[in-house]
Amino acid sequence: MEANKEIEFNDWCVGCGDFGILRGMEAALRELKLDFTDAVLVSGIGCSGKLPHFVSGPISGVHTLHGRALAFALGIKLANPGLKVIVNAGDGDTFGIGVGHFVSAGRRNASIALVVHDNRVYGLTKGQASPTMPLGERTKSLPKPNINGPINPIALAISSGYTFVARSFAYDTSMTKELIKQAVTHRGMALVDVLQPCPTYNDINTNEWYRERIYALEDDPEVHNESETLAKMTQALKNAYIEEEKIPLGIFYKNELVPTYEERIKSNIPNYMENYPAMQKIEDNGLAITELDKLIDARTVI
Repeated sequence: MEANKEIEFNDWCVGCGDFGILRGMEAALRELKLDFTDAVLVSGIGCSGKLPHFVSGPISGVHTLHGRALAFALGIKLANPGLKVIVNAGDGDTFGIGVGHFVSAGRRNASIALVVHDNRVYGLTKGQASPTMPLGERTKSLPKPNINGPINPIALAISSGYTFVARSFAYDTSMTKELIKQAVTHRGMALVDVLQPCPTYNDINTNEWYRERIYALEDDPEVHNESETLAKMTQALKNAYIEEEKIPLGIFYKNELVPTYEERIKSNIPNYMENYPAMQKIEDNGLAITELDKLIDARTVI
């Protein structure tokens, strides 16, 4: 997709944080030298779901269902474990209808990078409170203050088993780029929660509001040996629950000592990485060649 074509049909609002995430994503893909042969972008429904359409450069993209982007991405990864799979989804998409998939993705620890566009509202459907909006907050789109408590994406990811957990700010495209790069190259399930203003519906959590509160984490987040795991997770959770007046950015937790889902499958199917599902021949001259006895034989790759 040519960069100049983007201007013709991009329908994000002026000042939307999605523009910063888009620029960070494009820079990360460019620096990692990823294209349609070795990477795929997956998105859900919402303003964030448009990102694969707007990325300039030769990259594969899939625009999926509301809340199901992670499930779709896992299918892609298991079918072809050599692909870099990157998911873009909104906070409502991820932590509302898709929260079950979010938790399950952590348990499996597949090597997938999830980039959450977190603006605390459902921007595409006129600004309802999303699962990350604090209790009692009332933006201009709400008739009354929010009556639900918020999900903490960082804490939920760590407790669910994500092995790379980070937070960025959409208007800091350099930080966003670097964290996306690290998430994409990480061995295991990775989350980058990107805080972003919604200039149309969220008049509280603005660019200025965030600028007054954000700061960079300085702790070492990486687990270097298994004995450090509990201490590093505790440190990450403590940072995740810092009050709203101080919002830390950066990597909260990183652990590449946990086996990935691909490695766990290989332990049961030794030739999985060489003879993965996308390599399987399923038809010959238009006729299916799959044998049912292979479907029920756990010792055979189909």
